Amino acid sequence: MRKSIFIVSFLLVCFFFHGNCMAQKPKKGKFKVLVLYENGGHHLEFTKAAKPWLNKLALDNNFTIDYIENTKKINETFLKQYKVFLQLDYPPYTWSEESMKAFENYMKSGKGGWIGLHHATLLGEFDNYPIWQWFSDFMGGIRFENYIPDFASGKVKIEDTSHPLTKGVPTEFLVEKEEWYTYNKSPRQNVHVLAAVDESTYVPDSKIKMGDHPVIWTNPQFASRNVYIFMGHSPDLFQNEAYATLLKNAIFWTSGKK
Repeated sequence: MRKSIFIVSFLLVCFFFHGNCMAQKPKKGKFKVLVLYENGGHHLEFTKAAKPWLNKLALDNNFTIDYIENTKKINETFLKQYKVFLQLDYPPYTWSEESMKAFENYMKSGKGGWIGLHHATLLGEFDNYPIWQWFSDFMGGIRFENYIPDFASGKVKIEDTSHPLTKGVPTEFLVEKEEWYTYNKSPRQNVHVLAAVDESTYVPDSKIKMGDHPVIWTNPQFASRNVYIFMGHSPDLFQNEAYATLLKNAIFWTSGKK
């Protein structure tokens, strides 16, 4: 009898401690996200607002995030770790030859997805760097031309309401403060446009316009899911429910979870 009680007690103790160990063991993240961000300049406030928002989204949805502030670490081996590469207001120059080639192959591989925000289309000759022609082609063959330096509000209109990226996003929403880049041409012929800004809704009005003005698009010519979202200057965007929903959708769609 005593032997039986001892065995049962021993098994209960083992179960108790094993259960505690199992409970305390952190869950493995479903996927990893790489965030390349600017740690200075006039986009710093956007970065400061983005980080806590992204961290909460990751915690609530069981994925992990690594942050880098330059492209020194980027090579093919490094990028293989990540299901999503988020270019958070980081421009398409100052990259090394190795990092550029690694990113090009990443987009061709279909093994990870990309989200570019705002500064990612600052395409041209800047700070003595030549234009990254491949990236320009990736973005629809565009080149940065001008922007509204004193900012304007504007209404963004969704064109493809059936796409997973626009699920739960109103067909029209207001962005209260943005620089609104213009390019040498519309990328529409070379990409799939999901939304455009209605330039007639600018407040205050501006002469800096381009007519057909896409602001959200994806390039279906690449195996890897990708989306460019122009809006990304003001930290107040994370209080904009439509924008927050769009960015959340982008992360899960580019990761292959939608």
